[in-house]
Amino acid sequence: MLGGTVFVSHAIAAEAVRRGHEVSCAARGTSGAAPPGATLLPVDRDAPGEIERLAGRGFDAVIDVATHDLGWVRDALRALAETAGHWTFVSTINVYADTATQYQTTEGALLEPVTEPRRSTGGQLTPEIYGGIKVASENAVREAVGDRALVVRPGLITGPGDNMDRFGYWPARFARGGRVVVPDVPEQPIQHLDVRDLAEWVVNAGERGITGTHDAVGPIRTLDSVLGEIAELAGTADVEQVPVTPGKLLEAGIAHWEGPRSLPLWAPSSHYGVVTHDPAPAAADGLVTRPLADTVRAALAEERARGLHRPRKSGLTPAVEAELLC
Repeated sequence: MLGGTVFVSHAIAAEAVRRGHEVSCAARGTSGAAPPGATLLPVDRDAPGEIERLAGRGFDAVIDVATHDLGWVRDALRALAETAGHWTFVSTINVYADTATQYQTTEGALLEPVTEPRRSTGGQLTPEIYGGIKVASENAVREAVGDRALVVRPGLITGPGDNMDRFGYWPARFARGGRVVVPDVPEQPIQHLDVRDLAEWVVNAGERGITGTHDAVGPIRTLDSVLGEIAELAGTADVEQVPVTPGKLLEAGIAHWEGPRSLPLWAPSSHYGVVTHDPAPAAADGLVTRPLADTVRAALAEERARGLHRPRKSGLTPAVEAELLC
């Protein structure tokens, strides 16, 4: 496991351990701990040549979740591809050039690859640059590993360990009760995948030797139905959803999707294609998705443990929400 200490990579490593595999997590170990039962191999992928220390070990499967740096991907391939068995690269739904057309498949046109290595630094990493880095990384994996490669393109990933607060904001907010600002776009489509389902499927793919390119996405629902179910499961008796029009939200400087002063999961109509990729192919290849209620309960338990009133990376502060409710 290249990574293994945070969210997606941690969930995959933990699932592999649960099944009895011998798991090595190559990571700095500064962002979190490897799952119990896994071995941490201290590796700083920013340090030139350091990943070469893993060369020649002959791993049966390698899973790489490198997000923002093509150099990381190329270095890992040079060190490990020749002796590795199955190779999984976790990419992203953001590789597609068309963000508006719904029900796309992996045959959709891709962004131009961003071929120079770069890291995420503040606002410089736009969705287009991020997607372009992933396109270039996918190409590098296919060129080095060939028919041993699995490329996975997840959309919105939810569930335990999410450190972006995109999903957890809503269970926490409804659990606090009162009048809750929601975007007045009831028919907006949305799809998500619980990180535990993604982890199970990635480990299955390594065990079964599944290769090719797959969109790892769950069923398509409406935002209204998702928020309604979250409110029912997590909310208090006095919860009241207050729809606010997109125009008023934008005038107030409220952002889409994630980040400070945002309404998570709210997407502009120009990006409905990003949240409506065809889930059927991955399901046919064994991707099983759990009920939304399971994800909500897990997220709520984690939010309660961390504190319902803590500052968050995404969502509205009580003060901003109060302004919108005036």
